[in-house]
Amino acid sequence: MIAQKYYQLVYSFVMALLMSGIMSLVITFFNLGFTETLLQSWLKAWGVGFLIAFPAVFIVSKLVTRIVDFIIVDNDKAMTQVNKKGGDK
Repeated sequence: MIAQKYYQLVYSFVMALLMSGIMSLVITFFNLGFTETLLQSWLKAWGVGFLIAFPAVFIVSKLVTRIVDFIIVDNDKAMTQVNKKGGDK
């Protein structure tokens, strides 16, 4: 198993691998249709896509986490605020 300190790196690798694979397959299929060269074209596109996606996910994931943390309400904290204001009567 891999040490916890590599969590962000492993997360970025797996996310980039899956997302670039799915997206490149869909886009390649839409561009070429079901042809004899689909697999070869998709694997080439996937390789290029992964090379872009991996560093992008690694860099952007911390920003995304901050944005989501800002948007999502912690129910315990929210209820504490409501109770302090007297809204739970």
